[in-house]
Order: sequence, then structure tokens, then C-alpha cells
Amino acid sequence: MTTRKYEQKKRAKRAAETRQSILDATIELHRTVGPAATQISEIASRAGVQRVTVYDHFPDEQSLLAACSSHWRELHPVPDPAAWLSIESPSRRIRRVLSDLYGWYRETEPMTANVMRDAELRPALKQIIEKGLGQYLDAVRRVLMEAARPDSERRMRVDAAVQAAISFHIWRALSPLGDSEAAELAAGLIELAVAP
Repeated sequence: MTTRKYEQKKRAKRAAETRQSILDATIELHRTVGPAATQISEIASRAGVQRVTVYDHFPDEQSLLAACSSHWRELHPVPDPAAWLSIESPSRRIRRVLSDLYGWYRETEPMTANVMRDAELRPALKQIIEKGLGQYLDAVRRVLMEAARPDSERRMRVDAAVQAAISFHIWRALSPLGDSEAAELAAGLIELAVAP
């Protein structure tokens, strides 16, 4: 009885290690070549397993993408929007939000760029992006809109400025300036949109 339990634990440990190897290989391929160019045979080769083993652990693209996304988020957590709410000064809050977001974009740039590019090619990936990063950016947008406090006349204008400011693509265009200066410039856009 004890030997059987030991063998089951050993088998479960090996299965967990194999699964993790597959995830690590997939994440590295997504980061370097992108999800659309990632092939199961290459994942298997990098993980040191057979193709069938990849399918044993992840029977379809959705399950593999979801597991990779979840693991990636654990390794690279987004800045917490709740932490920004204690900053009373609207100007300081806007700058802090953008500075933190831009720092996260810099940390995750290769993966974020590949995933966002390939989301248009992979419907399963697009769903994951919408539920993950998309919902997170909606929360960031709400924090910035609350800080900006636009009147009803300027609400659409401010919302457009906020959406531009939190866009990964806008950050990439501004990133050569450094995250601090990029955040300052984007914050100025939001404040300009608020001004009469």
C-alpha cells in the first residue's frame, strides 16, 4: 500500500514537471516568435517530450494558451489599480498610474507585442487577451477617468486621451524617451483633454 502511494506521488510529480516544461517551452516560443508561429513540434522538442505528450497535457490550443497566460501573469503581475486610489492628487495619480503601467509594458514588451499582434490571427488568443489584459486596461482606464474628473462636455475627449495614454502601441512609440518622460507626456495629453 505504501509503495503504491509512493509510486503515485512520484508519477504525479513527473507529470507536473512535464507539464511545467511544456509551459516553459511554450512561453519562451511565444515570447520570441509569437503564438501564431509556435508549432507543437517545436514545443515538444524544447520540452524534451513527444508531440503526443503535449496533447496529453493540453488537448487543444485553448487549454495551452489559457495555461500559458495564467502562468505568465503569475510571473509578471500587473500593477494593482487599488494601490493608486490612495493618491489624492489627480495629477500625481495620473502620472503614477502611467509610470507603473509603462514600467510593466517595458518588462513584458516582447511577449506583449507578440501576443497582441497574433491575437488577430488566433481567436482563442484574442478571447484570452480580452478577458485578461483587456479587462485590466479597463480598470486602469476607470482609475484615470476618476482622477481626471472630466465634466460631461469633455468626457468623450478625455476618454479618448486616456485610451491613447494606456495603449501599448502608444507606449512603444514614446518608450525611447524613457518611462518617466513618456508618462509625463501622456499625462499632459490627458490634462490637455480635461482643460477648457
